[in-house]
Amino acid sequence: MVPVWLTDTVTSDLNRALHYTQLWGLHGMELRTVGGPDDRIPFVNEKQVREQMEGTELLLASVVPSMFEGPVSDRAAWMNDLLQFEDTLKLCRRVGCPRITVSPFAAEPSVSLVPIADALQQAGEKAAEYDLLLAVRNGPETACPTGQALADLLSRVDAPNVRAAWNPVGALRAGESPTTGLAALAGLVTLVRCSDGYVEDGRWVDASLGDGDVGWTEQLEQLAAQGFQGPISLEVYLEPRPKHGLRSATTLIKMIRDVRARTTSP
Repeated sequence: MVPVWLTDTVTSDLNRALHYTQLWGLHGMELRTVGGPDDRIPFVNEKQVREQMEGTELLLASVVPSMFEGPVSDRAAWMNDLLQFEDTLKLCRRVGCPRITVSPFAAEPSVSLVPIADALQQAGEKAAEYDLLLAVRNGPETACPTGQALADLLSRVDAPNVRAAWNPVGALRAGESPTTGLAALAGLVTLVRCSDGYVEDGRWVDASLGDGDVGWTEQLEQLAAQGFQGPISLEVYLEPRPKHGLRSATTLIKMIRDVRARTTSP
């Protein structure tokens, strides 16, 4: 398991993001917004990304375009997403990024999984031409709030490179046990989003890693048992974010190290 982070949860400035990555001891980054507030993948300064990543030995674990984030009922919008997807695929090839993280569309009343699976099928086939993985993220604001819902969706997609970006906090907020959600996704996870928190008086409260109700030690042990070796992507939402980012990164690295030691010892 490789500790990385979603940089724009703290800063969209690439220089500062690289500084924090190295300072916190993380192995790489997941990029979504790089530069100004409108500089969302793939519409970023690609030359800057390439030049500043070169020589750092840091992993570019994933990029996150604005794709499939609206309702699937708006077919014209997601067909346009597919047309623009080529720009993201070409960016990944040039900067050496192996995966793209997308949403499974926005939550809608009585939404059908059929058109969602169709859209992901088409996107997966396009990504396969570039030998790239498509990671689909669950979350309470999406059509797949839980791990079980995401597993049901992925079972309808006939594309082996379309996998899960497992978000246990999203599942917890939707009322699913993270242990149950991850069990449903066994063998399907290519990236894990990492944050923590708890529900108090009916509202969500962000917490430092390990201080919430996700149960990250158990999650990492469960991932190890499933054979997962991919990126664990830290998200930081507590202020001041640089301070809490360092604390959570240190905790994540120690947790991964401890779980690795326990699972590899004779």
